[in-house]
Amino acid sequence: MKQIFSLIVAGMIGGLVTLGGAFLLQKKTTPATDTFAQQVNVPAYFNNNSQTPNKVTFDFTEAAAKAMPAVVHISASAKKPTAQNNKRPQDDFNPFRFFFGDEFLNEGPKQGSGSGVIYSPDGYIITNNHVVEFADEIEVTLNDNRKFKATLIGRDDRTDMAVIKIEANGLQPLELADSDQAKVGEWVLAVGNPFNLTSTVTAGIISAKGRSLNLLNSNSAIEAFIQTDAAVNPGNSGGALVDAEGRLLGINTAIATRNGSFQGYSFAIPVNLMKRIADDIIEYGDYRRALLGVNIYPLDSEEASKIGVNISQGVVVDRVMDGSSAQYAGVLPKDVITKVNGREIKSVPELQEIVGRAKVGDVINLTVNRQGKVQEIPVKLKAEVK
Repeated sequence: MKQIFSLIVAGMIGGLVTLGGAFLLQKKTTPATDTFAQQVNVPAYFNNNSQTPNKVTFDFTEAAAKAMPAVVHISASAKKPTAQNNKRPQDDFNPFRFFFGDEFLNEGPKQGSGSGVIYSPDGYIITNNHVVEFADEIEVTLNDNRKFKATLIGRDDRTDMAVIKIEANGLQPLELADSDQAKVGEWVLAVGNPFNLTSTVTAGIISAKGRSLNLLNSNSAIEAFIQTDAAVNPGNSGGALVDAEGRLLGINTAIATRNGSFQGYSFAIPVNLMKRIADDIIEYGDYRRALLGVNIYPLDSEEASKIGVNISQGVVVDRVMDGSSAQYAGVLPKDVITKVNGREIKSVPELQEIVGRAKVGDVINLTVNRQGKVQEIPVKLKAEVK
């Protein structure tokens, strides 16, 4: 019995010695640099994947340095009021208003200022239609303070796009981003001339994509705005929305406001749509639009139940126009368009933007759900009849 008791005591003493030694060893070898991680209990992770996305940075100096020389100040004036200006809505409480405000609704000579983005080294500049539509004279001031008279090359009121040109060479256009790849939550910069404060840069994130506001007062308008919370104000209109790498992502166009100044959200034309329209205006003088030829509305769960489809997102064909591209391809009323060229379609603005970027004669592949059956329908797009 004494022998057993002695063994137990010896074992306990040995265990204590072992634990004490381990404690002392750990205390001796633990590096000082681990102290903070231990205190906050944050584990360390290592990622050897070279394909990881760019790190988020809060230093936008390089992006701003690239963007500012490509953004110009535009002064527009008209000696006589135009009929189009007289038709502008005068609702002071409209939550969505263009940047210039009510001064352009008054009778008499018109004057205003906005922004533009250099599109080519030889002087083509992108801006908004509402910046220059009323003007007989347009003056452009570059970032280096050089001034030029500008000529209106063409404009499209259904997308609020316009192209002007100055006689200059060696200008610095921005690299174009891919607005299809832009993500909600991504950092962006707005660059423009609010309140005639030239070369102003503000930062925010993309709040939403494919936003329609019914601003353009046209059944054939294309509104698929990038929504951001970067601060923009009167004078930013026509300026650049750029990504964190300083690439052009969109053209700032409108703000959500009840008082004419920034109150939280702004809206930009996506660069992929902008490029399509600008290239047409430069080549032909106007936007040569291809049409699908359907009236559409968004799908919801109630409508899905009515037309016999087991999906909750897509665009429903309400009517097919006689002689249209869609009719010749075999698209039918109550078809639900869920994809175009493999890209998912969840809203009307998304479909409008994709078709708006296509050219006359292009073939787009529609994925439609017809009473629960999925079909692929190739559609050759015809020109808009003006």
